[in-house]
Amino acid sequence: MATTTFDTFENVKRLKAVGFTEEQAIEQTKIITELIENRLATKQDIELIRRDLKELEMRLTIRMGMIMAASIAIVAALVKLL
Repeated sequence: MATTTFDTFENVKRLKAVGFTEEQAIEQTKIITELIENRLATKQDIELIRRDLKELEMRLTIRMGMIMAASIAIVAALVKLL
């Protein structure tokens, strides 16, 4: 996963400005940083998934075409037999 820019120093400074202690501000910033790094998808992550889905769509389209061609061949053979 790609990294996302998050200014931890600025975040600690802002939290302290609204009444957090230094320790609370640092701990809260650590939690937010972990969430960003471990839980959020980046644009690169989404683009990789988009590419994978396009590849899967192409494979499924080809497979569906093969199934349809086989079905037509089976129906044609059955019609010929009857």
